[in-house]
Amino acid sequence: MKHLPLLAGLCGCLPFGAWALELAPTTIDGAASNEPGLALDQSSGMASRLGLSVRETPASISIADRNDIERRGAKTFQDAANTLPGVNASAPPGFGGFISYRGFTSSQITQMFNGINVAGGLARPVDAWIYDRVELVGGPSSLINGAGSVGGSLNYVTKLATREEQAVEGQINYGSYDTTGIALGLNHALTEPGAEVQHYARLDVSRNTNHTHIDRQQRDAWSVAFSLLSDLTPNLSHTLALEYQDEHEDSPYWGTPVLNPKAGELKIDKHNRFNNYNVADGRYEQRTIWARSIIDYRINDSTTLRNTLYHLDSQRDYRNLETYQYSADNSVVNRSTAYQVRHQGEQNGNQFELRHDNSLFGLATTWSGGFEYKVNSTTASPLNVSGKNAVDPNHYDPGHFYDLPGTKPGFIKDKTTEVTTKALFVENRLGLTDKLSLLTGLRYDAIDLDVTSHRDNQPNVKRRWEPVTGRVGLTYQFIPSANVYVQYSTAAEQPTSTTQVFDVSTGKQWEVGSKFDYLDGRGSATVAAYHIERKDFAVTDPQDPTRSLAVGAQTSRGIELASSLRITPKLLAEGNFAWVDAQYDDFNEKIASGAVVSRKGNTPTNVPKRVANLWLTYDIAPAWQGGVDARYVAQVYADNANTLTVPAYTLFGTFLTYKVDQHTSVTGRVRNLTNEVYAQFAHVSPAYYLGSPRTFELAVQTKF
Repeated sequence: MKHLPLLAGLCGCLPFGAWALELAPTTIDGAASNEPGLALDQSSGMASRLGLSVRETPASISIADRNDIERRGAKTFQDAANTLPGVNASAPPGFGGFISYRGFTSSQITQMFNGINVAGGLARPVDAWIYDRVELVGGPSSLINGAGSVGGSLNYVTKLATREEQAVEGQINYGSYDTTGIALGLNHALTEPGAEVQHYARLDVSRNTNHTHIDRQQRDAWSVAFSLLSDLTPNLSHTLALEYQDEHEDSPYWGTPVLNPKAGELKIDKHNRFNNYNVADGRYEQRTIWARSIIDYRINDSTTLRNTLYHLDSQRDYRNLETYQYSADNSVVNRSTAYQVRHQGEQNGNQFELRHDNSLFGLATTWSGGFEYKVNSTTASPLNVSGKNAVDPNHYDPGHFYDLPGTKPGFIKDKTTEVTTKALFVENRLGLTDKLSLLTGLRYDAIDLDVTSHRDNQPNVKRRWEPVTGRVGLTYQFIPSANVYVQYSTAAEQPTSTTQVFDVSTGKQWEVGSKFDYLDGRGSATVAAYHIERKDFAVTDPQDPTRSLAVGAQTSRGIELASSLRITPKLLAEGNFAWVDAQYDDFNEKIASGAVVSRKGNTPTNVPKRVANLWLTYDIAPAWQGGVDARYVAQVYADNANTLTVPAYTLFGTFLTYKVDQHTSVTGRVRNLTNEVYAQFAHVSPAYYLGSPRTFELAVQTKF
């Protein structure tokens, strides 16, 4: 019952009786507000190519903008994502950026960067400094970003140069476990006002180092983003955007083993929870280079186009001993799975879109259409050996990777996977009346998979899929400040297997919701209810455990609520709550004995039924501001049989900010105030991937 205080506070924040309150008029201008809140009239971002606001789009959309990121102390873009309704994100090594949302996980949640869908491994959390906002769209959204996205889509948007003459900002922070960070941002006009061609440049740089709460784990990360905005004519602009990210982690933490017997709620030895059972020279490294060329052209007052040409190059290296399990009497920890791999990835592509406003039979309408072409190539060079050995958890030598039998330096290519996507898409908004609008869209993808083996005993593979996905929605704006909407959307997901021929799996969603302001505009809220079906994904054949059948089925249904309320001129309350009921309708699993067992009716692993967030911010005095926050995540299952559970947890935090002057502020922050021991993620070993204990942080930030 530890979550009751949070839910009680959240219920006070969410306007369940708001329909009886006086609703306030609003002005839709598509711009974000500096005032904290849901900002329903800001751009909906990647949720639509029609230039609509969050309010106008018949879909569940949540955004954490730059103000939200800073006020809530989000250290990475994943921290920012966790502030959005229903999102439960973590970063266990080997799983990239793990997301659970609307009952789905992993590849069913698309993670994009600046509207570009990339390989999942690149979604490991990067310092939030270089990011302007994080956008979330609930449910199937293949219309926007192509294959995948059954559960939803996250989009991480980098800061770009603006038309400010000069803006400078910086931040220095220091915290527990010798965590340090330094960041600088500069936006500057390169030409004199009135020049025929105007140029503006922006540079953002951040560096973070820490030793973390886990023994021997150390991290060092750089992020650099540069952009040049050129107004070539009054109607034509070009943006060159470059990014470089470098992350280096020594002795990465791969989890804390659970105690025997493994049944019911899993337990750990809390006295040894900071132990790192990885080898002393364990390694994780990632280097990523982005380049984008963006053209914006206003053809006339009603027609615009945008073209984005991009290149991505990345390399990720792992060298770790990854699996840990206690012996039957919990006296020793058995270590295994020595894995070394290099992933070299390259993605090149182009997105073109054209938007046009006109009228159809006297009704106002907006069209958007375009095409996308991209080639994503990844080469894997793995080395996987057992690496079995046992250590005393109270006193052990971690050893070194190349001392394990079967290991050796160097990388030998295994296979190269190349996915070529060609897509056409069209979207339309039709104003049926001054209050009722219809949103429709279709997308056609031609996806070619080409797997080239670099080893003699593996075959080459070629596959092709041509899915068609879409969305249709109605929005009724019954007063200027409140609407209701209904939406139907579909998704398609290409198979993960390359050894058998399967068609794409499909997903569909029905969603109803409302977005509204209340109490004379002091509050705003959104509510959404949905039902999602995913089917025809691969499951084990019960008659032949060596084969798979494309008959899998999974459903989820849920409710999401979010609200922001200025209770008094000094007190702001913000919160969100999500409930989901997810289950397998047709799913078979091969267990250790070799038998195939049905998991029909079970909940997928690492899917919490409830997730909630609450923030209270109070302006103590003109120069002082303080606040508290809480986050609740319900228990999850660690296995598909639903016999092993990971307990729920509630995290509390607090902060105090002093404004030295109009430019500079100093913030002290405490995270995990009660020093809760909790698992962010459950490995299949099983093992806990533990979250951070109580930490302290001091940050100085300046803007001028």
